[in-house]
Amino acid sequence: MRATIVATEYYLPSHILSNETVAIGSEDWTPEKIFDKTGVQQRHIALAEECSSDLAVLACEKLFATASCPPEDVDFILLCTQSPDYFLPTTACLLQHRLGIPSTAGALDFNLGCSGYVYGLGLAKGLVETGQARRILLVTAETYSKFINEKDRSVRAIFGDAAAATLVTEVESDSPGEFIGPFVYGTDGSGAENLIVPVGGMRTRTAIETEPVSDKFGNQRTSRNLFMNGAEIFTFTLRTVPRAVQTLLEKARCSLDDVNVVVFHQANKYMLDHLRKKIGIPEDKFVIALSEFGNTVSATIPIALTEAARSGRLKDGDKVLLVGFGVGYSWGAAMIQWRGGLGQS
Repeated sequence: MRATIVATEYYLPSHILSNETVAIGSEDWTPEKIFDKTGVQQRHIALAEECSSDLAVLACEKLFATASCPPEDVDFILLCTQSPDYFLPTTACLLQHRLGIPSTAGALDFNLGCSGYVYGLGLAKGLVETGQARRILLVTAETYSKFINEKDRSVRAIFGDAAAATLVTEVESDSPGEFIGPFVYGTDGSGAENLIVPVGGMRTRTAIETEPVSDKFGNQRTSRNLFMNGAEIFTFTLRTVPRAVQTLLEKARCSLDDVNVVVFHQANKYMLDHLRKKIGIPEDKFVIALSEFGNTVSATIPIALTEAARSGRLKDGDKVLLVGFGVGYSWGAAMIQWRGGLGQS
């Protein structure tokens, strides 16, 4: 038995944050400039009362409506989030109850950001191919907007909220190769301070300051807010991602010519364009799907996969190269054979 993706879906909050709104109060940060720099036209933002589990439930319900797998057939939930409803209990447990998934199912959260979807696929593959589970609900759900100061355009212009759900199941096949895998992983915790919410965890529970402080670009934030050192993240990405892609191709014993579609974490268009050109990926193989969504952290890859499949750009049987990278620092790359239409009507 081998693991394969049979269906994907996603959910976006109804409230939309436009470039026109982000640009308010800034003379040199126009809607056009925001789009040119980021590739983002709008992002969906969770309401004050909406949490990651709320978005996750709606993404999963959409998945169950299109996939040939009702909630009672799921036997494991993997939930990737860095914005859980609570420190405890585990948000995946809340999801199990709200979706009506049997209490015999396993459920766990894992805290990863932009590399989380690739790591989740690795976990799902391991559970299926060791016989621990047959049908896995892999969910990525983030509400990063709750960490963002409204006067910090460096991150407000980029990030959006979303949840995505992927159904990974066992399949019996005698065909050569893997449907999910191989994988390449990497970690460099020395870069942790470059993308961080400093206050709120056990290391520092409460902030000392009460008023936001401004950086040299005029962005305002407190230590309760998300901080991103964009220049350092860019340098890390250009250093790490090309090497991860090359290592994965070697591990998979193939070249870029053998790959049909390439989906990277949708960080921003400027970074994606640089990576594509540096690695030498043909433009017609490279998916960019963030104009209407923004950077939705761990949900960007499954959203991009779903959009590519719906547009006909991604077809059953295609060899797809996935790369996630970012906060941690953490990165992961995987090769998959797309079979995402199997569970959809």
